[in-house]
Amino acid sequence: MVNQNLTATEIGFTHEDFAALLDKYDYHFSPGDIVPGTVFSIEPRGALIDIGAKTAAYIPIQEMSINRVDAPAEVLQSNETREFFILTDENEDGQLTLSIRRIEYMRAWERVRQLQAEDATVRSGVFATNRGGALVRIEGLRGFIPGSHISTRKPKEELVGEELPLKFLEVDEERNRLVLSHRRALVERKMNRLEVGEVVIGTVRGIKPYGAFIDIGGVSGLLHISEISHEHIDTPHSVFNVNDEVKVMIIDLDAERGRISLSTKQLEPEPGDMIKNRDLVYDKAEEMAAKYREQMLAKQQGITAAPAEAEEVVGAEEAVEATTQEEIPAATESQEEVSAVAVTEEAPAASEEVSAVAVTEEETPAATETEQEIPATVEQEG
Repeated sequence: MVNQNLTATEIGFTHEDFAALLDKYDYHFSPGDIVPGTVFSIEPRGALIDIGAKTAAYIPIQEMSINRVDAPAEVLQSNETREFFILTDENEDGQLTLSIRRIEYMRAWERVRQLQAEDATVRSGVFATNRGGALVRIEGLRGFIPGSHISTRKPKEELVGEELPLKFLEVDEERNRLVLSHRRALVERKMNRLEVGEVVIGTVRGIKPYGAFIDIGGVSGLLHISEISHEHIDTPHSVFNVNDEVKVMIIDLDAERGRISLSTKQLEPEPGDMIKNRDLVYDKAEEMAAKYREQMLAKQQGITAAPAEAEEVVGAEEAVEATTQEEIPAATESQEEVSAVAVTEEAPAASEEVSAVAVTEEETPAATETEQEIPATVEQEG
């Protein structure tokens, strides 16, 4: 019969020895580490996770997903093993707090950066709007579409629930900003069907001191005042009215900036015909455009044109350069108003500063830089 009253000396292994052994083989856990763990108890508002520490770690329900979770069972199952992010150090009870949301958050930003690098077009449904624009989710992150980059005749309040094609404008994890453009996605799609040197029919949608915005099938291009005629024009209003139907030639396509530059000057049989005889310009448009394309091709191939032709080629080249600069020359009355040359439907009166936030369901963004574009805070969804 075993004697139950053996002393610690006879056993040779004390409680202190056992604690020391645990310390020897215990892992060192630090906030920010990603560790494997096994779910062994699901609680009403969280779960206990075995990660090999002395005390079971805990993951609250709000840290279980980048998306909203109403019950832990939506994400975790008993005895399931997966990765967890160590969110906080041990509390007074020696318990660590874990997160799955942080892992998803980091991987979402990585994926979004990759999509931006690929210049990918993504689709997402609008889940809310505010006075600055619309809110969408990309890879679980909350993104913002500025009002000036929403291209639709619908009031933005009616966009909730509608899926939109989008391009990335800004991806900044450090500043928590994810800004997208519906307009740029549409412009790219339309621009893929257009060619430099092509003659298109459009409608004047807006007239500014520096030029006219022409709608060419849902995409707007800028007919700069310098590209209306070889003769001097004081203001585009003296040549065009809103809703005029016009024939124009595309002289530059900049898909990256979403810009389309147009010209009627290059279609003039004689200098000043856009002012004196517009119908003649339109009748001869295809013929003049063909000459323009030949001149451009000759220049690209390094063929020396005849003196008279060379002058026309140089003039055409300068016109292209003038309309594709990032800023309209100082002679224009408002450089800021032409920072976005190609827009769909209606061109905004002025390009607004693009700033926004990307947050997860539980986070509230900081104040934005342009209250006209984005309100100071974005309300957290339900």
